[in-house]
Amino acid sequence: MQVQLTNKLYSYLVHHHLDLLIALQEDHRLTHYLEHKVNSVWELYEGLLAENRPADVIEALCMEELTRDLRPSRFAYVRALLEEEFNIDYQRMNDRGTLTYEIINLIGACEPVFSMFGFGEDMEDSRELKYAVKGMIAEYLGRWYRSGFHVPIDEQQ
Repeated sequence: MQVQLTNKLYSYLVHHHLDLLIALQEDHRLTHYLEHKVNSVWELYEGLLAENRPADVIEALCMEELTRDLRPSRFAYVRALLEEEFNIDYQRMNDRGTLTYEIINLIGACEPVFSMFGFGEDMEDSRELKYAVKGMIAEYLGRWYRSGFHVPIDEQQ
């Protein structure tokens, strides 16, 4: 079960917290992080096992606990907002292979807004947060355009 939880947590990071995954890999701390997180729910796992809970229920409850402090995902939030509201720019970044890099930069640019609103599960659907983050993305994209990154590759020569 430990391997399954580690793999599920890794997959969760890939899909919801690619920024954290990349940072952990760059610092050579990914393995330690995954082991520490999975070990942190081991008591829960053993308790559920002792209660004869089905394996899929144990896994789901352990994953719920493992990801509790990772929700909601700023990475997923910014990526979704960029794709929905700035689709042409999203596609350009994706076509260039810079989408992940730019989303990570956008998270940094939006940090003051996330802090001000106390980004969390209770604020994820806030219209005010959405408009504030959209404004920061628009500002970032304005700088992005001024730097020339919006020009198609074949026109840059």
